[in-house]
Amino acid sequence: MEVNDEIWELRLYVAGKTTRSVAALANLKRYCEEYLKDKYVIEVIDLLVQPQLAEGDQILAIPTLVKKVPEPIRKIIGDLSNEEKVLVGLNLRPAK
Repeated sequence: MEVNDEIWELRLYVAGKTTRSVAALANLKRYCEEYLKDKYVIEVIDLLVQPQLAEGDQILAIPTLVKKVPEPIRKIIGDLSNEEKVLVGLNLRPAK
């Protein structure tokens, strides 16, 4: 799937430095480097520090990844360890 020149805006909601939160960020960075090299921005929001931000993106579970740009907005919940699920969820790979 062709990735255009648009910068991908990704927001990862976590709650502190839990194992799942750390794994989610590491997995996300790995996928971005492989599939979106130099075309992404990751904003990490720690809901222990800024709990009020959960409401804006309707965050119900953590960690949650929100793809803001390019549209459509997509959400993926979990530690992002399932590469296939994440790439399909981000529209970087077509669903099988």
